[in-house]
Amino acid sequence: MDPQEYRALPSEQLRTRDLLALMPARGGVALDIGARDGHFSLLLAERFERVIALDLVMPTVQHPRVECVKGNAAQIDLPDNSIDLVFCAEVLEHIPTPLLPQVCSELQRVSRSQLLIGVPYRQDILVGRTSCRACGGSSPPWGHVNAFDEHKLAGLFGGCNVAEMNFVGSNRERTNALSALLMDWAGNPYGTYCQDEPCVHCGQALQGPPPRGLHQKLLTKLAFLTRWPSMATAKPHGNWIHLLLNKNRPAVMAPALAQRETTRTAVAA
Repeated sequence: MDPQEYRALPSEQLRTRDLLALMPARGGVALDIGARDGHFSLLLAERFERVIALDLVMPTVQHPRVECVKGNAAQIDLPDNSIDLVFCAEVLEHIPTPLLPQVCSELQRVSRSQLLIGVPYRQDILVGRTSCRACGGSSPPWGHVNAFDEHKLAGLFGGCNVAEMNFVGSNRERTNALSALLMDWAGNPYGTYCQDEPCVHCGQALQGPPPRGLHQKLLTKLAFLTRWPSMATAKPHGNWIHLLLNKNRPAVMAPALAQRETTRTAVAA
């Protein structure tokens, strides 16, 4: 999808508004992890004197207060306690699982005071998988290799406490291992093939699934039938979780925050 079309989606506008509401009104230096097209780097530049836009591929953001940097979140080339706000949204779900603790440690290391973290909330990454034509492997939707709830996410930032926690949007997508396996055998015809992220196994760009034979169509129907019990018992929950973290305070989630779920329901697209 074209980035402008994606940003115009009601659900994406809702997510953006909530992140902006959690950001400080002004500050010195902000670090945008996984800047990509620079959308949030430019929004940060409206509030911060200097914004560092970091990504694996050199970002191209044209703004006098935005500095583009090619770098790896697992090894950030910045001094300790040098960033007023570390902003990291829609990134941690893509990080290879063995590297996740190291990345979160680096985000805390460079932060002077606050971190703003956003990820999908309790996503079932068996739903919407893709099949790679190059290697035959099955990849999770949108290249999301990690799923989070509030406790797992807060636990990755042991040097911080949760200042604010919001649940945004609504989601009740669920499946089970048997249904996902049947869908794999059927070629995952309903996967997220429009994604930019490549196959997580071989790194090749994903192509749409090939035409299905009769047996694959039957497997697809069986996959939907076996998925029904999981969907029938699934309860709606937030689609994203946003955490505003304060550094250098005890890593204790306040009971009121742990229980609060101020879900903001997205307007139907």
